[in-house]
Amino acid sequence: MTDKKSSNVTAARVVQLLGERSVILVGMMGADKSSIGRRLARDLNRRFLDSDSAVEEAARLSVKEIFALYGEDHFRACELRVVERILTAPGQVVALGGGAWMNADIRAMTRSIGFSVWLDVDLSILAQRVARRRTRPLLLAGNVRQSLEILNERRRPIYGTADIRVAADETHPDVIVHRMMTEIIQFLSL
Repeated sequence: MTDKKSSNVTAARVVQLLGERSVILVGMMGADKSSIGRRLARDLNRRFLDSDSAVEEAARLSVKEIFALYGEDHFRACELRVVERILTAPGQVVALGGGAWMNADIRAMTRSIGFSVWLDVDLSILAQRVARRRTRPLLLAGNVRQSLEILNERRRPIYGTADIRVAADETHPDVIVHRMMTEIIQFLSL
């Protein structure tokens, strides 16, 4: 892990470079975007929002229930409206749901007001993480590993359009946050 003084200096530099821009975390389900996002928000002294939680709050239904009752297209339309609303506030850390980054409008909004970070996780780690929770609507039918492979193959090129890519493997989340802040500094200092 990193020492506290070094982490504080790094966080202060990230805040300075970002200004009012938000940090938007993207990646596959199971990439630990929410946990890492909360830690990053804490270190940067910023508000944290999870788009899936915001959709659930707005709909008063779980993501799984929205998919079951209305289908994926309805969920994606709700997701777009919620993300548009979320991204109007400056200087936040936002974890997007795994499929949100596939929407070109969301990517364009993010580019205009924020900085995107792809949390890239090895497929075998993702499979272990998501297998523990049967709440992922896109993985409920069939073989979880196979469904995850198909989604991952389709989404990786789009995730690759994020401003930076950070490996978010089995390392402690605080180390991943420090790694992310270091990458943000390098990118924004160019």
